[in-house]
Amino acid sequence: MSVYDNKILPHLLDTLCSHGSVMEQRAKVVPQATGVVLEVGMGSGINLPLYNADRVDFVWGLEPSKGMRQKAQANLKKSPVRVEWLDLPGEEIPLDDQSVDTIVLTYTLCTIPDWQAALQQMHRVLKQDGRLLFCEHGHSSHTRVAKWQHRITPMWKKMVGGCHLNRSIAKLIGSSGFEITALETCYMKTFPKVTGYMYIGEARKIAV
Repeated sequence: MSVYDNKILPHLLDTLCSHGSVMEQRAKVVPQATGVVLEVGMGSGINLPLYNADRVDFVWGLEPSKGMRQKAQANLKKSPVRVEWLDLPGEEIPLDDQSVDTIVLTYTLCTIPDWQAALQQMHRVLKQDGRLLFCEHGHSSHTRVAKWQHRITPMWKKMVGGCHLNRSIAKLIGSSGFEITALETCYMKTFPKVTGYMYIGEARKIAV
């Protein structure tokens, strides 16, 4: 990976993703996690202080970026929960079938190159009664904003680690064997609408 990917980008993402209004959105979902947790795209461990240690056994932290794992060291030292790293991308989750109680997705699904393969892997490892908790930004429901998202995304994803502004998060999750059981959409405070349209909620595996 380039110097930008390993040194500059982790710092940029850590700064953006730990902003006060971003943390407010994270706090809506992360404390709900229970049991064995898989956090896909753990990054620098921004979510770690938000986990309820009384409800979580431990967390599998899936993060392919060496730079982000290095950036996470300070947060790991203060973490209220035990973390086991998985240094692979979201499309490759090296866990057993139905071995996870909760999957946490925060500002991650926008960046995974093959989102369909990643969600299939999440579906495989999640227990039948498990929960997928998500807090993601993506495609706006408002036409004018969405048009700008489509225009900006090609340049934006080159600068911000592959982030797509125009992915319809609810549709992606709903097309991958999950049923969304709770969903809030809103614009995040203090961020431009083009980057801050939020999908916050919970999904469960469709019974087979």
